[in-house]
Amino acid sequence: MEQQLKQLEQEALAKLQAAANLKELNDVRVAYLGKKGPITDLLKGMGKLSPEERPKMGALVNAVRENVTAQLEERVAVLEEQAILEQLEKESIDVTLPGRKVRQGNRHPLTRVIEEIEDLFVSMGYEIAEGPEVEKDYYNFEALNLPKGHPARDMQDTFYITEETLLRTHTSPVQARTMELKKGEPIRIICPGKVFRRDNDDATHSHQFMQIEGLVIGENIRMSDLKGTLDALAKKMFGDDREIRLRPSFFPFTEPSVEMDISCFKCGGKGCNVCKHTGWIEILGAGMVHPNVLEMAGYDSKKVSGFAFGIGAERIAMLKYGVDDIRHFYTNDSRFLSQFHRTEG
Repeated sequence: MEQQLKQLEQEALAKLQAAANLKELNDVRVAYLGKKGPITDLLKGMGKLSPEERPKMGALVNAVRENVTAQLEERVAVLEEQAILEQLEKESIDVTLPGRKVRQGNRHPLTRVIEEIEDLFVSMGYEIAEGPEVEKDYYNFEALNLPKGHPARDMQDTFYITEETLLRTHTSPVQARTMELKKGEPIRIICPGKVFRRDNDDATHSHQFMQIEGLVIGENIRMSDLKGTLDALAKKMFGDDREIRLRPSFFPFTEPSVEMDISCFKCGGKGCNVCKHTGWIEILGAGMVHPNVLEMAGYDSKKVSGFAFGIGAERIAMLKYGVDDIRHFYTNDSRFLSQFHRTEG
């Protein structure tokens, strides 16, 4: 039995060294040290030996099993390290290869227009004011000299939640709220934001669009101040060679009211398809704040005055970037949006 035990030990050690991977090594372990292996069988046969032989053979069998187990563990460590090195070799990265370019997004054209206008007015001392998109009828209409039943409300038909709650049709409610909050103090703000009207969507109309309004209130605010402000805006957005003209118009919340046109940036005023052969392009509406609006907000219209204006961000973006359909701004078409990488400032 002793001779048989030594032979088994040599066979097991030889096969451990010959194992090329962890699977083969595990097969050797099961074959020699498993429950049905020859070393285990020898331990089970100890009962057939005489009491004098049993201690000697038991110690010998245990020594062989411990030696094979120790050699197995060493071989496992070697093969595991080898497997890790092979995996690293397969998964190695050639750092000399050029990297894959990670494409970055860019600002939406409407965001760019709004930020450009904000930067201009902030540099002129204006503050940026915001307000709720779900608005009260009072702030959207009544506080702006548009009482219930006023025919001018038809031009700003919107989405009503209740009779007194609606989606705002312009950002003018922010002006009304600011005037109410300031309690007679001077104001210089712009109000960018999303507005809603019940329009049929087409190339130039949308039920949802972005608007930027401005408001200045103080002593001795004149129409000439408004004109100078709008001239600075036109030159900032469309170039220093732009000229502006003001045409009489009507808005319930301003008196007098004007429409502002700029000289056509494409033809220089000679006439083309952009300006409909007039040499001028309509840009925005403006005017001096109506005395009724000032009085309702707690201002003394005999002591202070002000001007207000409203700009459609889509209108500016369509002219500035040559966009022919307002719906492009809202369809999230990456082919359209990617064009603005080349115009990023």
